Amino acid sequence: MRLGSSDLRDMNLLKYYRLVRKWACKTYNLKDADIELLIYLDCKKQFTRNDFIDGVYTYSWDKARWERLRRGGWIDVWRKRNRTTMKTNIYSTSHKCKSLINRIYRILLGEEDLPTSARSTFYKNKTYTDKVYNKAIDDMIKDKER
Repeated sequence: MRLGSSDLRDMNLLKYYRLVRKWACKTYNLKDADIELLIYLDCKKQFTRNDFIDGVYTYSWDKARWERLRRGGWIDVWRKRNRTTMKTNIYSTSHKCKSLINRIYRILLGEEDLPTSARSTFYKNKTYTDKVYNKAIDDMIKDKER
C-alpha cells in the first residue's frame, strides 16, 4: 500500500519537523544540512563517495562535511576497495546514524516525546531562543493530534 499526500497530511507527519530537526542538530552537534543528507544517504542503503557528492549539490557548501561525518561515526565503510574489481569503497550509514533517524521518525509520529529532562542539552533555559523552543516542545508534547 502506497501512502498519498492526503495520508501524510492526516498523519501530521511534518507538523513538528523543524522543532525535531533543531533538537537533533543541537543534541548531536550536527548541522541542518548534515541531518537531511544523512536521511538521504540512509534511504540509498549503500553508496559511494560520488553518490555523496551528488547528494550534496542542493546543500550549503561545506568542504569538510564528508570527513566530519566519517570521523564522527555517522558514515561507515561497508566494503573496502580491492583495487581490481572494486575501484572505490562502498559506504553505508552507521548504526548511530540509523538510530538517530529512527528516533526522529518515532518523535514525528508521536510514538516518542522529545526529552525534557535536566540532562537534555536542548532543554536548558539559557537564552531567549532556548525558552522559545522549550515552549514549543511543551506544546508539542501536549498536542494530542500528532
